[in-house]
Amino acid sequence: MTRFVDAGGARIRVRESGDPAGEPVLLLHGIGRSLEDWDDQHALLSGHRVIAADLAGFGYSGRADGPATLARLADTALATLDALGETRPAHVMGNSLGGAVALLLSTRAPDRVATLVLADPAGFGTEVTPALRVLGVPLLGRFLLGRMDERAIRRTERSLFVDPALVTDERVARAMEIAARPEFAQTFLEMITELGTVRGVRAGWRSALLAAAAKAPKPTLVVWGERDLILPVSQLRTAARALPQVTTHVFGRVGHMPQIEVPERFAALALEHIGQAGRRTSISSDARAGSA
Repeated sequence: MTRFVDAGGARIRVRESGDPAGEPVLLLHGIGRSLEDWDDQHALLSGHRVIAADLAGFGYSGRADGPATLARLADTALATLDALGETRPAHVMGNSLGGAVALLLSTRAPDRVATLVLADPAGFGTEVTPALRVLGVPLLGRFLLGRMDERAIRRTERSLFVDPALVTDERVARAMEIAARPEFAQTFLEMITELGTVRGVRAGWRSALLAAAAKAPKPTLVVWGERDLILPVSQLRTAARALPQVTTHVFGRVGHMPQIEVPERFAALALEHIGQAGRRTSISSDARAGSA
């Protein structure tokens, strides 16, 4: 079911599925994208309460008050859970920008995050596709976003996947509709400016985020597509070094969105990760009880 909720003053679009009594899973998409990027995962994660959200200012969600920032996206994601009455620790999964939002959420509200699954996440290196670096140039970025026609959008979609069959007319039409929304360009440009420059991803916010995550570690699975053209798979090494309690996996012949390109394999790894984290927590609780 897709609906809108008031999340801290922002009108946020969400899709809910699965078992309402199951442990909550929060799904967060990448920059300029929407909750449809997680459509395949709803059935695969159906034993949980699955919540996918359009980040504030993206998809069909309204903007939060003030300029779009990583912190504001994370806070609004938390407010979305509150608006849905979900206060249990969630298993948070994020793709690309959504991965950085998920990681920041775990540091700003550690009691609300049980585990993390990060798919080709932003924040682990300076390299990023030249297309995004160009959009970070003042005025030029706004000009280019204003000229997003079907050919440009289809080319963008094609860069995300190894399998060209995934560049469907439906995906292109939805991307065009979202790009035409007044919230889109402003939010996109504000995020690009905060996170990067024409030279690549800024070091400041990345260093601060990784340092904070190391101090408040969560069981974390980081997966990457071997042929990601947006954020190179080499950045996985940084994740492995920077994050405590981390497990990594590379999907061969997969691009920037493994949750779409290999949905069953992605879900299997995510569920295994969640289950293992739960078993470790149970063993730890039993040990504490036995020593009491």
